[in-house]
Amino acid sequence: MRFQGNCVMENSFTFRLQIIVFGLVSVAFTNLYVTQPVLPVLQQEFSVDLVLVSLTVSSVILGITLSNLPFGFLSDRLSVHPIILTGGTIVSIGGLVCAFTGEMWILISARFIQGLFIPSLTTCLAAYLAKTLPIERLNVVMGSYVSATVLGGLSGRLFGGWIHPPLHWRYAFITVSILTFFTTIIAVKWLPKYRINSGGVRDNIGFFQIVTQWKLLRIFLCATGSFAIFSSVFNYLPYRLSESQFGFSTEVTTLFYLVYVVGIFIGPITGRVSNRFGSGNTLVGGSIILACALVILYLPFVVSVVIGLILICAGFFTVHSSAVGALNRKLSSGQGRANALYVLFYYIGGWLGITGAGLAYKWGGWSTLMQLTFVLVIIPFSAGLGERRSIDSVDNVPGRVQ
Repeated sequence: MRFQGNCVMENSFTFRLQIIVFGLVSVAFTNLYVTQPVLPVLQQEFSVDLVLVSLTVSSVILGITLSNLPFGFLSDRLSVHPIILTGGTIVSIGGLVCAFTGEMWILISARFIQGLFIPSLTTCLAAYLAKTLPIERLNVVMGSYVSATVLGGLSGRLFGGWIHPPLHWRYAFITVSILTFFTTIIAVKWLPKYRINSGGVRDNIGFFQIVTQWKLLRIFLCATGSFAIFSSVFNYLPYRLSESQFGFSTEVTTLFYLVYVVGIFIGPITGRVSNRFGSGNTLVGGSIILACALVILYLPFVVSVVIGLILICAGFFTVHSSAVGALNRKLSSGQGRANALYVLFYYIGGWLGITGAGLAYKWGGWSTLMQLTFVLVIIPFSAGLGERRSIDSVDNVPGRVQ
């Protein structure tokens, strides 16, 4: 049920909602990538294999993948407030375990548990927005939501990469855990409440009914392919930049993640572009940018790395923002389940991307990894072509899940 009258529709109320959501999603994603810039450091400290140490990132993604559907179900049945409180608390505790453990498998396990509860702060909020915001504003607000994921991803990498040299990577986990807990408390206190639809008619649509509709499935597959590309490039960037032709330190490598800030601006802009030109055209454009970025990243020059990473961010967040907006415009019910499925496919792509790219990098280096990701561009490009042919993508009338 949507807020009425003087509730969310009031400007001050809506602004407060957006600020809270932005903060909560940001800290959730900060937890996700803390270890990414220090993977070579962890590999040396724990004396483990490259593929094993990458599990400190991919185990979080696997946890998110497994728990999205249950949280999507819960978000259609329960108030978001107790879900956020429980999830935020457990994610914070998991971070503290990571900070104090001396065993790699305990670190990986704690990261996995963090991943299991991150959807309580992300997927449930996406469903919350889809249920409570007017449809004409949903594209733009979802763009802001994606911008929060960008800031969180950047913050996690900066915490991990910049706290390590003066102190230790463990302090990054402590800092992020404290931020997560306090943001969770603020969100629980200030997020506007809404009446849960107890009639059961609007939200009885099931996961199978959603995923078997091609107009929705192609968006889910678009999320898989695009995030597989993005996660592969950024996860193995530290190894690329530590090769002899570059030889950069952890601190310098972390600077390259600042290109991530591009996504903060791309999210809201993409919402407006999609409203004007259609989701299909926006997805196709974002896919072309991704392909160009991968070609540039193939070149062994510092300037190529910078330009390529900027274009990777621009292309990926164009695709991601447009896909999220397109999905939610098509829904009149089952927002929690549909958004859970989207994030499920999204993180399956991340997990497969990081794992597959690790094997590719180990076998053939950066050039093999680039070839693999270039092939994956076919997936979001095809989804964009499908959306262009769809009636739902050329008008601004939200589709209906029947």
